[in-house]
Amino acid sequence: MADLIVERGKREELVPPINFSMVEEGIYRSGFPQESNFGFLKNLNLKSIVYLCPEPYPKQNLEFLQSNGVRLFQFGIDGTKEENIPGKIITEALKVLIDVRNHPVLVHCKRGKHRTGCLIGCIRKLQNWRLSSVFEEYQDFAGAKSRATDLNFLKNYDMTHLTQCLYSIIYRYQGLGSKKRRLLNDRDESVQITPRVTTI
Repeated sequence: MADLIVERGKREELVPPINFSMVEEGIYRSGFPQESNFGFLKNLNLKSIVYLCPEPYPKQNLEFLQSNGVRLFQFGIDGTKEENIPGKIITEALKVLIDVRNHPVLVHCKRGKHRTGCLIGCIRKLQNWRLSSVFEEYQDFAGAKSRATDLNFLKNYDMTHLTQCLYSIIYRYQGLGSKKRRLLNDRDESVQITPRVTTI
């Protein structure tokens, strides 16, 4: 059921995007946001969106991001059944996702099932979830359209690609979802992650 807010004497219905869910504090997932979802997204106070499709972001969505100071990180992953999920691109997207400077962040593809499911599954692996639990969450969102290629990717994705990168960035986590995250060196603002960022 959508939430309602009262704004200057009128009630506005807040409609989440399809397949919307909270992953962790400050991390959300969904399908592609439509204009009808903008009010809902505004209430999340997003700093960033991680977009996992190769198609250009629609003009109305870009205008919404610009007017609300939301940064767009685009990682173009093809959504066909035959294509394997590219591990290198997932690793780059994970670097953006775990950087708390980008939180609150929304991850989405078209339907919020396959590409988004693979990225979130890798977050769960980073959190040391059992593989059976990673698969279960993926399948909860993918439903009957669960893909064997995605499950195979999740099974074989090597977290050392990411953990090696973590030594080179300024954040060290005491476990995603923990109450406290801290900087290794809060004075060094020169260390930057450099993913592909769409200029708005």
